[in-house]
Amino acid sequence: MELSRKIAEDLLSIKAVFFRPDEPFTWASGIKSPVYCDNRLTLTAPEVRNDVENGLAELIKAEYPDVEVLMGTSTAGIAHAAIAGHILGLPMGYVRSGAKDHGRQNQIEGRLEAGQKVVVVEDLISTGGSVIEVVNVLREAGADVLGIVSIFTYGMKKGLDRLREAEIENHSLTNFDVIAEVAAEEGYIAPGDVERLIKFRNNPSDESWIGEKK
Repeated sequence: MELSRKIAEDLLSIKAVFFRPDEPFTWASGIKSPVYCDNRLTLTAPEVRNDVENGLAELIKAEYPDVEVLMGTSTAGIAHAAIAGHILGLPMGYVRSGAKDHGRQNQIEGRLEAGQKVVVVEDLISTGGSVIEVVNVLREAGADVLGIVSIFTYGMKKGLDRLREAEIENHSLTNFDVIAEVAAEEGYIAPGDVERLIKFRNNPSDESWIGEKK
């Protein structure tokens, strides 16, 4: 089975990705969303976790064969970077959202030498803002950031544009379009809802998909 579909099935089965197009969730930004995503749930589902971590390890080997260090985003990417690093026999660390106010006041935790080739491990990417901040911190520390691997991406235009402008590539195990398709096939949502979901993905500020029925 294609990996992206397998991971989509996994995430849906444990409700790590949960669609509710008729009763949208409200993000912190105020945007109404038909989807709720919490990839932390993969950590408490061993079979799914095994698929995800082996998938991330394979993705890293395939896309970034020269990687020397994995760096997780804080906090959601830390466990995934640690487990994938264990599978690959690679060192790992993580980047805090801000520098500590005590001790050595580190923002980067773990040993990182200038010039080392780094892959950032993230759980999901929407608008891309937080992971770009992590990449910038690593670049300022002298790291050669090869790119990002993530479990899930929305594929939103804003996020894609931001990553392109920052000259960062991302490879995800699965994406919004695949999960929506699998969700319809497996009865999590009505087949006609896929078009509504894609309309949200294309322009989250446009709420015309809410209440639409097919």
